[in-house]
Amino acid sequence: MASRKDLRPWTADEEAQVQALYATHSASEIGRTIGRTRAAVKNRAGKLGLHKSENPGRFQPGQAAWNKGIHFVSGGRSAETQFQKGHKPHTWRPIGHTRETKDGYLQRKIADTGVTYRDYVPVHHLVWRLHGGCVPRGHALAFRDGNPRNFDINNLELVTRGELMQRNTVHNYPEPIARAVQLRGALIRQINKHSKDKHP
Repeated sequence: MASRKDLRPWTADEEAQVQALYATHSASEIGRTIGRTRAAVKNRAGKLGLHKSENPGRFQPGQAAWNKGIHFVSGGRSAETQFQKGHKPHTWRPIGHTRETKDGYLQRKIADTGVTYRDYVPVHHLVWRLHGGCVPRGHALAFRDGNPRNFDINNLELVTRGELMQRNTVHNYPEPIARAVQLRGALIRQINKHSKDKHP
């Protein structure tokens, strides 16, 4: 909603000040000077066809950097602490390394690109691939016995994401646990609702 500062008519003196200051001052600064809001100043500047001055620190097309062609030599102990060629960080692991995810699945490193999600693949997916399978889009591999460490090919099955969601639904838990999960969700919704009402 527009403030009273925005609704009163602009005077010739106010417009003259906007024209004189807009190129070098912020709309907020000008607004404080003439008693207008930042939005009002920006709108009036637009109607007057005003633009900000060019940033003197910005590189212009064809402009060379001040340090072009200058060889940089670091000082102090920086040479001692720099990574040497071929250095590996302490977190690096070789191809073939197996790690456990937070949800208990095992992943194996099959590449060394430095991008974790590309380098590691779930072990059960590798087993599935060994038997000529691929996991199509919208599908997932599930463990028939629910044990994520049983990689026997007969324990793996391809299911749709929808089917997997149905299997993992809260209704598959024992009744007391399912009820507790539902009550927790209802409680969180009520807390969020009251927070929105209190801070619209």
